[in-house]
Amino acid sequence: MAKRDYYEVLGVAKGADAKEIKKAYRKVAMKYHPDKNPGDKAAEDKFKEAAEAYEILSDDQKKARYDRYGHRGVDPQAGFGGGGGMNMEDIFANFSDIFGDSGSPFESFFGGGARQGRRRSAGQKGSNLRIKVKLSLEEIAEGVTKKIKVKKQTTCETCTGSGAKDSKAVSTCGTCQGSGYVRQVKSTFLGQMQTTAVCPTCNGSGSQITSKCTSCRGEGRNVGEETIEIDIPAGVEEGMQLSMRAKGNAGKNGGPAGDLLIAIEEKAHEHLSRDGQNIMYDLFLNFADAALGTSVEVPTLGKPVKITIPSGTPAGKIFRLRGKGIPAVQSYGSKGDQLINVNIWTPKNLKKEDRALLEQMRDSETFQPKAGKDQKGFFARMKDYFE
Repeated sequence: MAKRDYYEVLGVAKGADAKEIKKAYRKVAMKYHPDKNPGDKAAEDKFKEAAEAYEILSDDQKKARYDRYGHRGVDPQAGFGGGGGMNMEDIFANFSDIFGDSGSPFESFFGGGARQGRRRSAGQKGSNLRIKVKLSLEEIAEGVTKKIKVKKQTTCETCTGSGAKDSKAVSTCGTCQGSGYVRQVKSTFLGQMQTTAVCPTCNGSGSQITSKCTSCRGEGRNVGEETIEIDIPAGVEEGMQLSMRAKGNAGKNGGPAGDLLIAIEEKAHEHLSRDGQNIMYDLFLNFADAALGTSVEVPTLGKPVKITIPSGTPAGKIFRLRGKGIPAVQSYGSKGDQLINVNIWTPKNLKKEDRALLEQMRDSETFQPKAGKDQKGFFARMKDYFE
């Protein structure tokens, strides 16, 4: 089933600012919140759909990719770290500024019964990790898998991230008796109100560490190194950022890992340059080859290609090799072209005999400039280029 437009999901215009997007998401999330719609699968799906839309549109870089490429520009399967696949825990953890620490804005009214079974992790989420990956034009054209060693905080192997010395070094929290929440009764002008809040002692985990792991000193993580395999799709470009969920620094005390953010950089090519999906090449011909015609071999992102230069080829002529460019990100069958721009090489230092030959040609009628259909001006050539 095709995904709906994210702006449509939240009910905002494409030009909406961050404040409008957040306000719209809160409205939709409150409408379909699982505590308000217990057991309603359709409402749960809409709740997740809204969270996915908000994750993309609330992030400037992801929003820019979505505006340019649509859903394929933020496809998690392509390494773009979109919102697809988030579960309820992810949503409440990532958007606590919307829902609060407990995950439910309805607990003060419903007593938190719908969420009493859920305990928060005692750990803190790990920070995101940012790296740069330099790619050649050939790698960008075909897509590539890179294996990169990354220095990061990794989960402690001794305690498997718990931070405890062993299983016996963890006890039930005495404040909340293991529930992770505490009830409070407050007097208001409406009378006494009962609210449920995260336990301040165990931070919602329901347990406490009595003896810390000696390897990580109770943090549940150590500084280490990991080799990460990154699948980079064809068509990425300079400045684009990919993300890999949970591949960043490990969380503290068993908390979830952060994300790995991969910034794309393009290596300069020896002969070719890039203009969007098109590849550009400057071909330099001497006057004799341009006037008489010849065949030349030009480099491409694959094997070199031989092209025919017709006699009378002017400077500025553009030859097109269709399909020899770069594909659009996650687009099948759509590739740019290679454009070959002809330049006429003019020598600066002439030998005596060369000068004598040119002096003979200077006054010949054949070599007098004649504007016409065969000799297009700059603007006409630009029109041909864009067509």
